Amino acid sequence: MACTSTRPSLESPLDAPQALQIAQLQVQLAALQSDNHKLQRINAALIERVESSASRGDDSYAAFQHSVVLAEQVRERTDALNQAMAELKASNQLLSDARLRAETAHQHLIDAIESISDAFVLFDKDQRIVLFNSRFKSFWAKSRARIGSGTRLAEIKRLAESTGLIVEEHRSRGDEHTLYRLHNGRWVQVSERPTREGGLVILYTDITEVKISETMRREQALAQKSRLLQRAVDNLSQGVAMVNAEGALELWNHRFLELSGLAPIEAHRPFAEVMEDSELQLLTPDSRDARGRQIQELEQRLFDGRMLEVRTHPLPAGGFVNTFTDITERYRHAEAIGESERWIRLITDHVPALIAYLNADLVYEFTNKVYEEWYHWPRSGMLGQNLREVHSEEHCRRLAPYAERALSGESVTFEVAETNMNGQERYMLRSYVPNRQANGEVVGIFVLIRDISERRRTAEALHQAYQNLEQRVRERTSELTSLNNQLHREIDERSQVELRLREAKREAEQANLSKTKFLAAVSHDLLQPLNAARLFTSALLERCEPSSSQGLVRNISNSLEDVENLLGTLVDISKLDAGVIRPDIAPFAVSELLDNLATEFRQAAGSEGLSLHFVPCSALVRSDVQLLARILRNLLSNAIRYTPSGHILLGCRRHRQSLSIEVWDTGIGIAEDKLGEIFQEFKRGDLQRPNQDRGLGLGLAIVDKIAQILGHRIHVTSTLGKGSRFAIEVPRAKRAPKACAESQDRSERLLERLHGSRVWVLDNDAAICAGMRTLLEGWGCQVVTALSEEDLARQVDNFHADVDLLIADYHLDNGHNGVDAVAAINARRGTPLPALMITANYSNELKQQMRELGHTLMHKPVRPMKLKTAMSHLLERGL
Repeated sequence: MACTSTRPSLESPLDAPQALQIAQLQVQLAALQSDNHKLQRINAALIERVESSASRGDDSYAAFQHSVVLAEQVRERTDALNQAMAELKASNQLLSDARLRAETAHQHLIDAIESISDAFVLFDKDQRIVLFNSRFKSFWAKSRARIGSGTRLAEIKRLAESTGLIVEEHRSRGDEHTLYRLHNGRWVQVSERPTREGGLVILYTDITEVKISETMRREQALAQKSRLLQRAVDNLSQGVAMVNAEGALELWNHRFLELSGLAPIEAHRPFAEVMEDSELQLLTPDSRDARGRQIQELEQRLFDGRMLEVRTHPLPAGGFVNTFTDITERYRHAEAIGESERWIRLITDHVPALIAYLNADLVYEFTNKVYEEWYHWPRSGMLGQNLREVHSEEHCRRLAPYAERALSGESVTFEVAETNMNGQERYMLRSYVPNRQANGEVVGIFVLIRDISERRRTAEALHQAYQNLEQRVRERTSELTSLNNQLHREIDERSQVELRLREAKREAEQANLSKTKFLAAVSHDLLQPLNAARLFTSALLERCEPSSSQGLVRNISNSLEDVENLLGTLVDISKLDAGVIRPDIAPFAVSELLDNLATEFRQAAGSEGLSLHFVPCSALVRSDVQLLARILRNLLSNAIRYTPSGHILLGCRRHRQSLSIEVWDTGIGIAEDKLGEIFQEFKRGDLQRPNQDRGLGLGLAIVDKIAQILGHRIHVTSTLGKGSRFAIEVPRAKRAPKACAESQDRSERLLERLHGSRVWVLDNDAAICAGMRTLLEGWGCQVVTALSEEDLARQVDNFHADVDLLIADYHLDNGHNGVDAVAAINARRGTPLPALMITANYSNELKQQMRELGHTLMHKPVRPMKLKTAMSHLLERGL
């Protein structure tokens, strides 16, 4: 801060002309007073002299005359003194008037500087405070500094620093203005202007509002740039993650989350902590290898086989940017090129010909083993050497014309006599083929050299034999022509048969795909009547009926459950073939899945006279918990099905980046030649337990298809007559979301909540509505069922009646769905209803939509216990 200020001083000097006039009048007054004092002394002396000379009579006249003269002089001096006094009085009056005008002007000046909105301070030529206003003094209100008239500018600067009045300083390029941030958060702009007398005027303008407005504009502009940057980053094919100087993740795109296998994350989390949840290695500009060298890029193979390239780029202001590129295709191409090059060299090295490639400067870029051995060069020793450096001058002179013709674009073939390493003269047939680019430019020559010495030696003998064989050739030519025509006819017939077979195969594949898509699409219609039947049987089972009727109903329920399992298996295999099932990958504790499976199948194994041993595991994995559960259920069911006696083991083996979940049994085993067939559809093993359902032979086919979708590997080992082991490898995770467990007492309270609750059921199937009404009324609910949204509106006062829960089918008539129906119903109510959506659609998109809307989703066919629990939770949440 340039200076500080105090309260404006009320005593300030007059202007220069008035001060000069007053000084002159004061000098004149002092001179007149001195003259008057002298005259008084002279008059006193004269009077004393006259009085003292009265005793001398001889000089009386002279004394009298002298007295008269002195009296006249005194009178003249007295008149002059009176005139001077009159002038002095007039000057004093002028001085009083001037002082009054100066004080009035001074007060006006004080009022003027008090009325301005800026803090004001005036310094004289010695940089001492002359005048300031109250706004300047308010700066020092909470400090012990005492600022007043006469305080120097340097002292004010020192006090501003020592008292902490100034927190921050900003100077403009020309030093015309200086900005300060004060201790109270206010911003002031300081302007300095010199006065004509060499003094200094300083104004302090409060620009806090301007700074706030400017800051807001900058923040808005920065936010807009951030949004544009985020959009641009999201459209990149690479994964991008920007980390600030503190190591926190500032910016990323969806491709980064996808490639690193991460769920959506929060901003400003430490990057090292974020990467702990990924199987990718952490890479920063500070990363070093085992030798201490800096690592700026690395390649890592993911669990699913993809190859990623990770690069790190430091930022000038601190922090860094990491890019994640899927180079799987490039890596495969490079491997394929390397493999192709290896095969080319392997093939060319075993070809009985000299093969080489020279660029446009006749430098060797490729030679095969035979070429190098012919010219006595070590392995790859010719590469990078010019033609003139490899061969003799005479040999190069013979080859030069042909090389020039090849470089001009002409394919050249010629014979040259050369001497081999044993000193024998050999005839070599050379072929030079130009290598043209797309634009026609020749960039090199392919060289093929074959030893035709033996061919030339036999050429003459062949020529002699040719004369004798000519006749035989003509005879055989006729025979071969006839045979060739016959072969052509057979080839045409086989081509037509092959064409018909391909057409039949295409039609069969199209029919199979249509069947698969049809079964996957009509799963809703297939499960509708089954769902209704399960609702009716569940309602009958919960009513108190005679034991004979209860047994009959339970048999019907068990039969329906078998139909449900068979139909669910067919629908699942169809959906897997149609590609409509997509995994919902997320981290979770494997114990949450295995503990429940062990409890579920321990009873099933016990009912077959088997024992199930379970080894708990606390590892964290990344997979779709529902699809992984389906795989393990099928494996456990197969183990029970094909184990006549003994036991079954469920456990895990930990690996570095994966967890092997294994199912062992002591069953009949699988022959080694049958291991490749067990995952085929409708393949069933031989059963040894009588009266056992043989199934459809789709269990392991479903396991194989789901494993392919999840990217998990399955391993099978088996010994015929001793048992089998099925293992599935699942990638491990470092963290999993915390599960929210509820106590048994709370669960019981939620189930009691069903009694007396008011429920609306919306389903386009009358049988479903009837079955749902029967089941829910058996639980003590007050139920209203409707086949359409309009039907429900008529029954419940246009959706304004009191209700606790809405159960809706996702698939309704006329292209409508339950999501739109729930939204329309809640739009007409003051308080939205909790909704339970029932569907046969297993897509991840629908699951995500239900989570975003806050609805509960259940899949058909509905199990009564799950329905009861879900309704209890929704009713408790609506309280």
